[in-house]
Amino acid sequence: MFCTIDNKDMSTPLPGERFYGNGKLLLTGEYFVLDGAEGIALPTSLGQSLKVKYQHSYNPKLKWVGFDYNGEKWFEATFEFWHFDYIEALDDSGIPIVKDEKIEILENILKSVRQLNPHFLRDGIDVEVETRLGFPLDWGLGSSSTLIFNIAQWATVSPFELLFKTFGGSGYDIACAQAEGPIVYKKEKGRPSWKTIEFKPSFSDQLYFVYLGQKKNSRDAINYYRSLGRGVKNHTHELTKISRNILQASTLSEFEQHLEEHENIVAKTLHLTKVKDVLFSDYWGVVKSLGAWGGDFILVTSNKSQEDTRNYFNNKGYEVFIPYAGLIYSTGNSSEGTPSDIILQ
Repeated sequence: MFCTIDNKDMSTPLPGERFYGNGKLLLTGEYFVLDGAEGIALPTSLGQSLKVKYQHSYNPKLKWVGFDYNGEKWFEATFEFWHFDYIEALDDSGIPIVKDEKIEILENILKSVRQLNPHFLRDGIDVEVETRLGFPLDWGLGSSSTLIFNIAQWATVSPFELLFKTFGGSGYDIACAQAEGPIVYKKEKGRPSWKTIEFKPSFSDQLYFVYLGQKKNSRDAINYYRSLGRGVKNHTHELTKISRNILQASTLSEFEQHLEEHENIVAKTLHLTKVKDVLFSDYWGVVKSLGAWGGDFILVTSNKSQEDTRNYFNNKGYEVFIPYAGLIYSTGNSSEGTPSDIILQ
């Protein structure tokens, strides 16, 4: 956007913009998607929005404010336009905003955007950005990936390039941010590739998501996977075959069999203990870790009633219990709900 400020009313606001990205869950493939395994990825009905306001200015700067799913401010920072360096500023209470890790991360993202698009924010305008999360930060549904996706759309750069320059990862989360439903994702010769699929099994009302309450650092998980050496790649074809079998499963028991097979391979290859063995050894259904093992959400299956299943996990202290259809985005579903809309108490 190029603006001439001569002879303009400096108080006149300019047209704004708004962007939105879906959250994500990775059903199969886990770490192995990094090395070419096909993974089933699920965009969520909760995501993040980014709204931009512009104003003519002789001293342009970028003010950024982030709100959580409750509407509470959790992030605030101001940057200059030349190098996107952080500017010392005060919060609403007049207290100095100390540059912390969150600010440094955003500063790095903005600098990376400028490398990809040298013309980004070069005009005589003040810019105010407001982001709003639709889910708690610690749920691991993609607060970083939805931010990357939204910024990339705003700056007209590749969200995958921006991801690889900043956070790294396989890119499945970026694909989910823009997907219109579940996808099969893989990296082919280092490039992202995905296709939208129909994945709402006839038994989907017997599938639930449970939050474990232990947010996992994806970068640490990736580093651990890489530390195991090249031998782990030998299982990519095997896990791809299981992902395809899962998509073809016509009964809950068949679906569970493939999930168990997937869990066993990942646990053995990565020298990790299955979450069911650690926390839910007396549970009657299958428990499937999602994404980085050890935290965030799990998928559970059940041949008992929804109430019995919910009570089992609630009694063990796990209060966030969500039916499959409540959390997974598909065309026709609202993509901007709130956690209270989908959690069964």
